[in-house]
Amino acid sequence: MAQELITLTIDDHEVTAPKGGTVLDAAKGAGLYIPTLCHHPKLESYGGCRMCIVEIEKMRGLPTSCTTPAAQDMVVRTKTPQLEELRRQVLEMVYTEHPHACLVCWKKERCRTFEVCQRFPSVNMHCVYCPKNGRCELQSVSDYVDMKHRPMTLGYHYRNMPVQNEDPFIVRDFNLCILCGRCVRVCQDVRVNGCLAFTYRGSQAIVGTAFDRPYKDSGSELCGACVDICPVGAIMERDFNYKGAPDKIVNTTCPYCGTGCQLLLEVKDGRLMRSTPNSEGPANKGQACVKGRFGLVEMVHHHERLTTPMIRREGKLIPASWDEALDEVARGLSQFKPEEIAVFGAGKCTNEDNYVIQKLARA
Repeated sequence: MAQELITLTIDDHEVTAPKGGTVLDAAKGAGLYIPTLCHHPKLESYGGCRMCIVEIEKMRGLPTSCTTPAAQDMVVRTKTPQLEELRRQVLEMVYTEHPHACLVCWKKERCRTFEVCQRFPSVNMHCVYCPKNGRCELQSVSDYVDMKHRPMTLGYHYRNMPVQNEDPFIVRDFNLCILCGRCVRVCQDVRVNGCLAFTYRGSQAIVGTAFDRPYKDSGSELCGACVDICPVGAIMERDFNYKGAPDKIVNTTCPYCGTGCQLLLEVKDGRLMRSTPNSEGPANKGQACVKGRFGLVEMVHHHERLTTPMIRREGKLIPASWDEALDEVARGLSQFKPEEIAVFGAGKCTNEDNYVIQKLARA
């Protein structure tokens, strides 16, 4: 059944979008950018950050585009002077508790990779030391809203919170947290784990676990969903923090079990840096377990991992080519009758591997 379409106007562009979506969905579908911080396609929208406010003809106030349903013949404006000024004011409030040198610095376009900035006494304010530098959504939003004309002081107060690194895979630095709530929502609504929540209220609000325990002691699955959804560097994986950008990204299927989760492997200098779940994966839909999310790098580069077939000669295993190994297997199987051979599959093999195994067994 064909999906019903509607037509609306966004910033003088006529946009056709599926009926039932939001204004933000319609804008994204047409390639038009509206800044957001709390929104994520895997989460239910709730308009908390107020960055995606728009003006809509015949509608009072400034509604959030992520929660406003798109309607036929709707006229939307996203870039008026009033909207831009309100977004700057919202970001100024975020900046009061987030190191923002990399967001408003007027020289950042000329900075070289790993260049040490000598204008800031605190290491925590250096953009080159932030694990999310270059991939931070707050940087993208700040560039769009054009915050470079704002002074670098802006009343910033460093929270001086200790970095929590008791967990084997995840490091939490809530001095960088912007309280967007995405990690809390993905933990409670998508993973249904409930490990994270907002603790305290008002100016003391912060994301944390019950009684501020480490993840490993709070019932967490260590799935890494909070790491993947954090727009800044508040929650990061321990072994990736300062490895830099990858040379290439390869899509693959996780080898740990037969579910068929799609992962994106980030590779640098011929070595695997990290694996992240593919948001388009039909089996996992952007999620992964602890093994697929954090275990692949160690498995691939483990010093005891076999990288070539081995054949036993005179009681010792020696390296061999695949042709030699397969010939050896064929010779060994030829000594038995078909009814004397049993073939075992495994639940940790992919469906495709098990299909090939059963096809070999029947033949």
